[in-house]
Order: sequence, then structure tokens, then C-alpha cells
Amino acid sequence: MIAFPLRARRSRLFAASLSALAFALGGQAVAQEVPPGSIQMDPDPRPPVRPVQTAPGQTPPSTTILKPDATPQETPADQAPAAPEPHVVVAEPDKAPEEPAAPPIPEVWAPVPTDADGASAYGLYLAGKLALMRGEGAVGADFLARANRLTPEQPRVREQAFTAALLTGDLDVAAALAPSDGSPAFVEAGRLVQTVQAFVHGDARAADAALNQPIGAPHARAGIMITPWIAAAAGDWTRALQPAPTTADPLTLAIARVSRASLLERRRDYAGAEAELKGLADAPTVGALFKRPYGEFLERRRRRPEAIALYQAGLTANPDDAGLKRALARAQAGERPPALPTFRAGAAQGLTTAAFQAANERGNEFAAVYLRLALNLEYDDTTQYTLAQMLSRAGLDSAARTALERIGPGDAAVYAAARAELASSYAQEGQDETALTELRRAAAALPDDPRIALMLAGQLVQLKDYEAALTLLNGPLLNTAQQPASARFLRGATYEAMNRIPEAEAELWAALQAAPNDANTLNYLGYLWVDKGLRVQQGADMIARAHALEPNNGHIEDSLGWAQYRQGQFDTAVTTLEQAVDKEPANAEINDHLGDAYWRVGRRREAGWLWNRVLTLDPDAERRAEVERKIAQGLDDGPASTGVSN
Repeated sequence: MIAFPLRARRSRLFAASLSALAFALGGQAVAQEVPPGSIQMDPDPRPPVRPVQTAPGQTPPSTTILKPDATPQETPADQAPAAPEPHVVVAEPDKAPEEPAAPPIPEVWAPVPTDADGASAYGLYLAGKLALMRGEGAVGADFLARANRLTPEQPRVREQAFTAALLTGDLDVAAALAPSDGSPAFVEAGRLVQTVQAFVHGDARAADAALNQPIGAPHARAGIMITPWIAAAAGDWTRALQPAPTTADPLTLAIARVSRASLLERRRDYAGAEAELKGLADAPTVGALFKRPYGEFLERRRRRPEAIALYQAGLTANPDDAGLKRALARAQAGERPPALPTFRAGAAQGLTTAAFQAANERGNEFAAVYLRLALNLEYDDTTQYTLAQMLSRAGLDSAARTALERIGPGDAAVYAAARAELASSYAQEGQDETALTELRRAAAALPDDPRIALMLAGQLVQLKDYEAALTLLNGPLLNTAQQPASARFLRGATYEAMNRIPEAEAELWAALQAAPNDANTLNYLGYLWVDKGLRVQQGADMIARAHALEPNNGHIEDSLGWAQYRQGQFDTAVTTLEQAVDKEPANAEINDHLGDAYWRVGRRREAGWLWNRVLTLDPDAERRAEVERKIAQGLDDGPASTGVSN
């Protein structure tokens, strides 16, 4: 349905120009299978986001334990996924022990536990839960921590306070609340946090001593990643250079070998470091992942020609590897290679890698925790952006937005990605002017990026600034021979909103030729033809194709019902439009259409009720006037039309 400026249409047009981009600028390695950039912890924010990958038939482990108000489960998340290419075989995770039952919160406390302000433990608990449900993570964590102080005998309150503190980033509070018994998911997470926080606060020896008992499942992978760096910082080189346990999955073992090579290089054992890196780079299955770290080692050893040859070989096998491209360009220009990471940076890099692997298993909560810890060790805008993505995927939208707002302009690509993500978030809430402001900031950071220009044009159309939108859409960034179908689609929708129908048809038809199975374009052009009475049958057929592609899309179902209405199939239209209203009950246009269909089949009282309901759903001025006329006069006996062009 087509009135692009209508807020209800964002899911078909604004989302097509905004969310469908997924914002390609910023989606770096969080959804990749531990790319080379993540191993050296220089994750690239520029490649497109890819969906989280798991091997065919593999069920990703559950990680709901770290989600507020979730019942802890014991599915380990320390097993690496099988990467699509190269393939890594992963052992089946062991079944963890059942969680001991927590004692219930008593129905009656005598006396009622209250704090100095008179707040009761149960009131604080409920307030904390409500705040978390509303996305106010920091507030919820504070309430739950206060409830826990009043009821230390209640492990569930402690676990939920601990989880909330973790996910909102209050890591010192989380360390203080870490459970000492109960579910391994909580206990081992608590040990991980306490160990990292001791290191953060400068006590590497205490952190190293805590690792005398290795971090267990489901956080064993993160423990393996941080152990050598903490041990090295504490001067415990025996542990620092000890190979990772063979029980770890193959990919984690391989990445641990990269850390070991870095520490060997720091100890000036160059032969040992090279043996590790060369063995990885030459491996037939995972070697492509490790050519970059080996090449950087060669550069540091002043063996630049060998490094260049290695990078070129890597790009022959994987020509889209942005990290290798940058490494090759740097080496060919004779620039300085990356330095070895500090101990804190190495531990942060290890946690970031563990987060990538958890994200591949859809362990978004685990990934968010590891990234919080990594940022506490060493701040990095790209890691912050990745954290925002993980928080968003975990349903913590408020925390995700806060994370995005903290990203500064130091790296233009990451900054632009963050502003674009914020714009999408604000637009979904109807804060269109704020979304526009964020997109202008993104465009200022990357003025030559057509993806930002397309998003900005979409937001301008949302605000009915059609001329400004067309200036972008017809400008040199977007009006090119290689322009994507989404640019033509948005240009066509803009012309349609300006009632420049022939131009709209031409652009939408061109978009459809470029993407013939795009449900948005099929629906949009089909509806335009049906509603304008131009090519009703062809338009109806296109809408039917769109509905077959997206049968659960209420907007497309509305288009289908409206096509049936315009063809005089009123009884069928009623059924279809009722289903559309069920999917989109607060949509003014769809309710209006169903009211018209009810009138045509003689259900006039119901038609009047629906038209009155439309007036409560924030219709635009044109629709409001037309609906008020229908309430007063009903529909005439002429052609089946509301008189409102959508």
C-alpha cells in the first residue's frame, strides 16, 4: 500500500531503503565465522553484514541463561560452530548438570525486608523486573541489586541482578554479585567477570591465581582466550606459553595458537612464533584465516616481500577479504606493520574473538558479555559497535542505542554506521526528525557513500521533503548505470508520492526488472496500477505474486484485498481484508479498506464502526476528510473506490 509518507508504510518502503541495507557500512565481523580481521582484532566495519551462520543441520546452542528473567539452561556455549568455508568439525557439546532448584521467595516476610528509604525487597524486585521489561537496563540492574542486598538468601534474585549488571555494563557490580554456587552458567560467568575485573584494576597476579582453576563451560572458550595474556602480564610465562587444552574445539585451538605466537614473538622466540603461524597459514582447511597474522609477523621481521606474496596468495583464494587488501596495500606502500598487542589488548582481543564465535551460535547474550569485558580492558569503537548489534539482537534495544551513542567520529565508517543504526532505531519509533539528524551526521562522515545517500533520501521522503529526496536520488551518487534496484524503487515511490505517475511507473518497472522477485516492488507497482485503474488485472497478478512471497505481510494482504475490491469481488475482499486487519490492527488505511468492503456487502453498521475507528488511528488529513464524509453519507453506488489514493 502505497502512501509512502504514511508511517504505516515504513515496513514496505522506508524499511526497504533503510533496514534492507542492514546497514552494510557497519556490519563487520559479528556475523562472520571468525574472519581474519577478528583474529588480529582489527575487525573491519566496512564489509556487509552477513546472517549468522551455522553448519547445515546444526542447532545453535541456547544462551537464554544470560537474558534477564530467563530460566537458566545448561547448554554449553563454548563449542565453536562449523564454518561454511573452511569447514571446522566440532564435537557435540556435553550435557551440563541440571540446575538446583532455587528456594522460592516467601509469600509473607515477617518482618518485611526494607532498605533505608523504606523500599521493600519485593517492591524493588518488581520494579527491577518492570524496568528490564521496558528496556531500562541500568535502572533495572540497580533495583535488582538493592533487592539482592535485602535478600541475600535468594539465589534467583542474585542471579538476575548479576545478569542485569552484566548486560548493562556495570561490571564491578556484576563482579560483586557473582554467584558462588548454583548453575555453572552463572558461576563460571561470575568467575570470568571477577578475573577480568581484577586484571582491569591492575592486579594481574590475582587474576592469574584465579585461573589456577580454569574457567568452565559454558564460558570455557572465553577463559582459554584470556588466560595466556593474563598469565604473561603476571609474569607466569609457563602458563602463558602452555598450549590450549586439546578438549577445546579446533577453531579455538587455532586462534589460541595465534595468541601463543604473539607471546613467543614478544619473548623474542621468533622461530617458535613463526612455526606456529606458518603451520596455521599452511593448514588445508583454515589456512585462509591465518595468512594475515603470519604476514604481519613477516613484516615486523623485515621480510616484506614474503609478506606481500602471502597476502597476494590469500587474496587469490579469497578476493573479498578486506583485511588482506588493507594489509597488502600497507605492505606495498612500505608503511609500518601493526605492533604486537599489549597484554590488556591481547586479552580484549581474545574476548572479542570469543564474542564472534558466540554470535555465530546465536549466543547474543554471551557475546554481549564478552564484548563488555573486552571494552573494559581496552576501548575500541568497532567493538562498541559490535556490542550494540549484539544487544539489539538480544532484545536490549535501549542498551544498544546507548552503546551506539558512545561511538565517536574517530573512524568515519564506524561512526557513520552507528549514526545510521541510530536513525533506523529512531525512525521505527516515529522520531523522524531525530532520525534525519542522525542520517545527516552519517552523510557528513561519509559524504561519498551511496548507501547513506539512499537512506537519507528515504528519510526525506518519510518527512515529505520530496524535492530534497529527488536531489539525492537523481544525483551522482545514486543515479548511475550500476544503481541498485532499491534506488530505482525509492525514486519511483517518490514520484508516486508527488503524483508524477508516468515517471513513477517507469522507475518501479525498472526496479522490478532488476529484482523480479522483490515483494516490495511487486506490491508497490501492482497497487499503484490497481488503485489508479491503470492495469488492474496485471497489478492484481503482481500483488498476488508478492503475497505468495510474503504471506504473513499484512500490508501486502491489504493490497490483495483492495485489488479484489476494485475488481468487484467484495465477499472475497472482506475475507482477505479481515485477515490483513488481524495482522495490522492499528493501521488506518487497512481498517478504512475493510470498512468499504463491509459497506459493499451490506454490513453497513460494521462499516460505520470501522470508519469511526479509523479516525482514532492518526490518519492523514486527506483520509480523515474522506472518512468523515463516508460516515456522514456512506459510499455512493458508483465505482468501488474510496476516493483516497494511497
